[in-house]
Amino acid sequence: MTIEQIRGLVTADFEAVDKVIKERLHSKVALVDQVATYIIYAGGKRLRPLLVLLAARACGHSGQRHIDAAAIIEFIHTATLLHDDVVDESSLRRGRDTANEVFGNATSVLVGDFLYSRAFQMMVGLDRMRIMQILADATNAIAEGEVLQLMNARDPFTSEARYIDVIRRKTARLFEAGAQIAAVLSDATPAMEESLALYGRHIGTAFQLVDDALDYQADEASLGKHLGDDLAEGKPTLPLIYAMQQGSEIQRTMIRHAIEHGGLDHLGEITHAVASLGGLAYTARLAQGEADLALAALAPLPESAFKEGLSELAKFAVARKN
Repeated sequence: MTIEQIRGLVTADFEAVDKVIKERLHSKVALVDQVATYIIYAGGKRLRPLLVLLAARACGHSGQRHIDAAAIIEFIHTATLLHDDVVDESSLRRGRDTANEVFGNATSVLVGDFLYSRAFQMMVGLDRMRIMQILADATNAIAEGEVLQLMNARDPFTSEARYIDVIRRKTARLFEAGAQIAAVLSDATPAMEESLALYGRHIGTAFQLVDDALDYQADEASLGKHLGDDLAEGKPTLPLIYAMQQGSEIQRTMIRHAIEHGGLDHLGEITHAVASLGGLAYTARLAQGEADLALAALAPLPESAFKEGLSELAKFAVARKN
C-alpha cells in the first residue's frame, strides 16, 4: 500500500486537519503567519497526524476531536523543525531553503515558540488533563533529546545506547504521544492505549533509523536535504557508530576526525566505508526490528481497515527512500 493509499483511508479527516491547521496558524502578526505557513506547507509527509487519525479510527472514535489532536501533533513537530534547523545551521529541508535561511534565526526560533504555544492552547480546548499530561511530558522529552544530541555532537565515542536514547526522546516520543492520545480521546481500554503507545514508539524509532541511514545513501534531490548533513554537523549516528566499530585503524581515524571536526572533506570515502563495513545494513536491520515490534503491538486492536493502515504505515516507515 502506498502512502497515498494509506491517507485515502482517512481522506475526509486529513482534509479537516488541513483546514484546522490553516485556521489556527492565523496570527495578527503578519510575519508569524508568513513563516508558519512557509514551514507547515513545505511538503512534509504528515506522518504524525496521519498516525493520530488512523489510531483514533482504529479505536472506534466517531467524533471530531481527533482532528484537533492531529493538528496539535503537527504543530509541535513543526516547532521542533524550526528550532532544529537553527541549532543545526541547516539551509535545506524538503527540497527548499529552510525557514532560518529565508527569514533568519531569530524569527525561526520565535515562530517555533508561537507554534508550541498554539499547540498548548489547542490542548486546553480538548479539556482532557490526561492528554495535557502526555503531550507536556512528550515535549519535555523532545527538548531533553535535543540537548543530549547536542552533547553527543563531535563525540566519536558516542555509544549505540546513547544514540538510541536520543532518537527515542527526540523522534519516537512524539509518534508515541500521537498514538496514545488518539486512544485516550477514543476512551480505549488501558491495554489498547498501551499497545498504541508501543506502536508509536517503535515506528518512530524505525523512522529515525531509516532517516539517519538515508543521509549516507539517498539521492539528494529525492531526500530533500543536503547529503552528509549529519556528518557536516559532527553527528555520530548509527551508521557511523557501527562503521567505527568494524573499520580498520585508517577508517576509524578518518571517521573519528570527521565527527570531531565536521565538514565533508572525505564524504565519498566515508559513505563508501559506512556501506562496505555494514553500517547501512546494520541500521536497516534494527529499523526492520523496530517496525516488526510496532506491528506486533497492534495485535490487541480489533480488525479494521484503519488497523491495516497502521500496519502499512509501519512498513512504509522502513521502505521509504526519502
